[in-house]
Amino acid sequence: AKYDGDLGRVYGVQWRKWRTPVEHKAATYKDDFGSTYHREGYVHFKEVDQLKQLIEGIRTDPHGRRHILSAWNTGELEAMALPPCHCFAQFYVTHRSGAERDSLSCQMYQRSCDMFLGVPFNIASYSLLTAMLAHVCDLDVGEFVHTLGDAHIYLNHIEQVNEQLENEPLLAPQLWLNPDVKDIDDFTMADIRLDGYTSHAAITAPMAVWY
Repeated sequence: AKYDGDLGRVYGVQWRKWRTPVEHKAATYKDDFGSTYHREGYVHFKEVDQLKQLIEGIRTDPHGRRHILSAWNTGELEAMALPPCHCFAQFYVTHRSGAERDSLSCQMYQRSCDMFLGVPFNIASYSLLTAMLAHVCDLDVGEFVHTLGDAHIYLNHIEQVNEQLENEPLLAPQLWLNPDVKDIDDFTMADIRLDGYTSHAAITAPMAVWY
């Protein structure tokens, strides 16, 4: 963290509180935070909830091509502890022949890809996010497509990677989401479960951070 216990304005902040300037021509107005101003032409910032807009867009125009979630805010990169690695995701709805419901898929572009520590977590987290979005939009889950930019294995991870390659794959678990949850903000950890999860022994490695 660049700040004590704080990663700055990265990832979730951009997803839920993207800052957008707004110029007011009225002599008197209130901003999104309840403050009243009396200066014509004054500019203040409002916050854009990309995730809420994304869900609304999927529900109202499921086959649209603008279902985007972006973490790459050029104007605020210096306010982040690290520029976003997974920085752009597009969601799209498709119909499979014979299926009762359409399916939601996600393609995510990742500019910098730590193949041992970071990428496996990114695959799991974006797959979960896609499943949660499909759940609240009453869609089936389609695919997670992962586009890698700079894919790398750090030198101090080589031994761990070779150890992992010796492991035999295990049966995949099943994701369960509470069917009673209808709003993305109502999810708690108790509403998300992996059934049948098994794993090999943990393999640890030091985190390497590069801009």
